[in-house]
Amino acid sequence: MTQVVVDGANVVGSRPDGWWRDREGAARRLVAALAEALAEPEDLAAALGVAPPLQVHVVLEGRAAHATELPEHPDLVVVRAPADGDTTIAEVAAGLMGQVVVVTADRELRQTVAAGGASSIGPGALLTALP
Repeated sequence: MTQVVVDGANVVGSRPDGWWRDREGAARRLVAALAEALAEPEDLAAALGVAPPLQVHVVLEGRAAHATELPEHPDLVVVRAPADGDTTIAEVAAGLMGQVVVVTADRELRQTVAAGGASSIGPGALLTALP
């Protein structure tokens, strides 16, 4: 199973759509889009350049971590970072088995997860796959 770890803040922040006015709402929309995309996991896997099946872990931090009423899917894990998201993302990635791909544009985070054996891709690949 391919493990995909999503840097929620980085993905949401990659589009200037007013997310900063409602961080909880932006997190809710991202989680909903991920849950919907997981309804067709083969399409999502193809867009990310990985093999299905997938399990997606989305890490939320700051105000976004307080979002409630998040959609659920059996292959979607919402991780609420207790402090900074990058540390949590690195810890989640390091604790997973198999192929691990981190979705982020953060260069330092990409280097950190690569040192632990994970690969990374930018948010654009994920965003094009989301409904």
